Amino acid sequence: VTPDTARTIVRTNTTVIGALAVKRGEADGLICGLQGRYIKHVRDIKSVIGLAEGVEDVSALSMLIMPRGVFFLADTYVSIDPTADEIVGIALQARDHLKRFNIEAKAALLSYSNFGSREGATSEKMQLAYQKLKAVAPDLIVEGEMQGDLALNQALRERYIPDSVLKGEANLL
Repeated sequence: VTPDTARTIVRTNTTVIGALAVKRGEADGLICGLQGRYIKHVRDIKSVIGLAEGVEDVSALSMLIMPRGVFFLADTYVSIDPTADEIVGIALQARDHLKRFNIEAKAALLSYSNFGSREGATSEKMQLAYQKLKAVAPDLIVEGEMQGDLALNQALRERYIPDSVLKGEANLL
């Protein structure tokens, strides 16, 4: 862009202004995306801040604060059909963000299938992501692939997998 256009963007685009503050160390974080297209906010942030070393693309992590607890949803906004390796990367990055809140991640890899109850490419992809996560992060509490109700209901989950490492409700979906 031309210098004049850049000046206009920096004066008028609140996402760019916030991203610049983070990049310059003048802010610790940025909350945006409530108005406008989410992917446009992502593009602006990526163009200003860039990606962390070793990260190939952005993903989203939403935090829901509810009376029964805090839940994190990854990645419901950016990645359309991530590969198993991308799911692993997203899960590990999300786990690291939960640590910043002093929260231990209890991850559930969601699918239309419960532990192989239905065949299909996406359930197999989640099974592969689970295997890869267990290999690269054996300390991560993770189960899957499973439907959302199993992720949040231990009694129901125990019908499918009684020896699950996931106890209680998953907090990272």
